[in-house]
Amino acid sequence: MTKDNITEPDQPLFELLPFQEDLPPDHRSGFVAVVGRPNVGKSTLVNGWLGQKIAIVSPKPQTTRHRQLVIITRPNAQVILLDTPGLHKPQNLLGEYMMSQATQAVPDADVVCLLVDGSSWPDDADRLAVQYLEERAAGVPVLLAINKIDLVAPHELEARIDAYRQLASFSIDWVALTALEAAGRDDLFERIVALLPLGPRYYPADQITDQQERFIAAEMIREQVLLHTYQEVPHSVAVLVSEFKERSARLTYVGATIYVERETQKAIVLGKGGQLIKQIGAGARAEIEEMIGTKVYLDLWVKVWPNWRKDEHRLRWLGFALPPSN
Repeated sequence: MTKDNITEPDQPLFELLPFQEDLPPDHRSGFVAVVGRPNVGKSTLVNGWLGQKIAIVSPKPQTTRHRQLVIITRPNAQVILLDTPGLHKPQNLLGEYMMSQATQAVPDADVVCLLVDGSSWPDDADRLAVQYLEERAAGVPVLLAINKIDLVAPHELEARIDAYRQLASFSIDWVALTALEAAGRDDLFERIVALLPLGPRYYPADQITDQQERFIAAEMIREQVLLHTYQEVPHSVAVLVSEFKERSARLTYVGATIYVERETQKAIVLGKGGQLIKQIGAGARAEIEEMIGTKVYLDLWVKVWPNWRKDEHRLRWLGFALPPSN
């Protein structure tokens, strides 16, 4: 992400003109959809490959709501990763949007990385993810990545790997790894590069995402809400940054509203005497300052929007690009 090289959000994802420069003859490039059920470590893996935090991470399922594009440029390759929401059965309009973000990334990808949680046995959510891939990934090479093997007892590891390999029998290769450790990540990354076609760079070498800083700041605020709240609150929260402005070379003003669905949720987010919103703000401010390199004045508000996850107008207002209504 560089301020001078941000791709506009409405630019067609797979119709970008190559960024021309001298490249080795064996240079590879392409789009890689990272998919799987919720909470298997997709964003952790993408952040690890990039070497910095660009996608928010929390223990809560369905933390990722948008398809996020992350660009990794190496001397011999440019890998354009699509970090997607977890595949699941949607319960509302927001869920339908998240599913569309995940499934639409698959058919046009050059490679699909199916990430599963090796610390547990395959379940219905994994079978649903595999079903979607079987329907949409025809002709696209699928690489199975079995994550969190550090949490598996050694005597169970072989059986756990075999269960996932049988479930995703259409995958052309597999890797067992821990996404938090470089060795396994690097092995998986090199296998992905080997599957990409020969091609040019589609983005400047210093660009790492197509998202604007305003969007990433909103996600960092939402991440702090996820980390500090429980039960139904995390799923009911959205964040909209209304102002992102440099006030000086050393200070940036960020104004944002946290939306919830009920007054009780608003009270939880604020906390007794406003203590929790202060903790949320402090955590988010530190993340945003690290991202942009200046001090940040973060102005947070909490507002109730009843049932916003089911309201098409409010979803669009919050930046969820729903398909046109029939």
